[in-house]
Amino acid sequence: MRYFTFGYISKFTMARKRALATEVEESKPSKRQKTASKSKGTAEHGEGSSRKRNVDSVPKRDKHGKLVFPDFPDFKPNLTPKEVLQAGSFGGTYFRPIYSSVTGQKYSSDVYKEFPSEWFEGLNIKRQVTSSVYRNEVNTYKVKCGGSLEMWESSGWINKQDPYGWFQWYCRFYLGRRTEDDRRQVDRWKNCTGDKGRWRNNLISKCVRSGCAYDNFAVSPVVRQTLQHWAYKLNKEDFDKYAKKVKI
Repeated sequence: MRYFTFGYISKFTMARKRALATEVEESKPSKRQKTASKSKGTAEHGEGSSRKRNVDSVPKRDKHGKLVFPDFPDFKPNLTPKEVLQAGSFGGTYFRPIYSSVTGQKYSSDVYKEFPSEWFEGLNIKRQVTSSVYRNEVNTYKVKCGGSLEMWESSGWINKQDPYGWFQWYCRFYLGRRTEDDRRQVDRWKNCTGDKGRWRNNLISKCVRSGCAYDNFAVSPVVRQTLQHWAYKLNKEDFDKYAKKVKI
């Protein structure tokens, strides 16, 4: 099922190219694993960690549906790690086996087992979580977005504590881990999908200029998928706030 509308094919193509080069996440899995493959590199919970995973610290939502992190009040994703995974993301490849040039280690497909099993309930692990083959049809919007792990590594965006990238960092942060890399990762999120985030406002602008509703998935499915990988889904409140600033 493809999502296209009127004169949006060319714009869709351009957005896709930009998202492929900028997304910041799709470098597949990283994470440490809790099972038997320490010899293959487990990436524990990261260097400089001030707190191990604490299920009791799982954040609550505010009245607008955004997650609240008291120690990082400017970090307001509206999708939990479980919701990102369950929605259909990363072409099913995020926690695939990888070799990290940043850590010099190999990571197995058991990496995902570090996280709560309920995050993966109902998912076909081999196809939707640890696949080495990217499948567009696994994604919510049936499109591909994001660069390769190698691209993120060569750009200097991968920290060795989270060799799989931003989403791995988010999963651990969500569960209570705190490290010296948190501010950088939160700022990356803000640049993508915060109040002044490039991709969030890019999507809002396209909706306004096309005369489409904020939840018309035919408008920029690649950007929507990108935002999902950054734990965000456009809502009416955010749309209305920025839409009035868009020049037609």
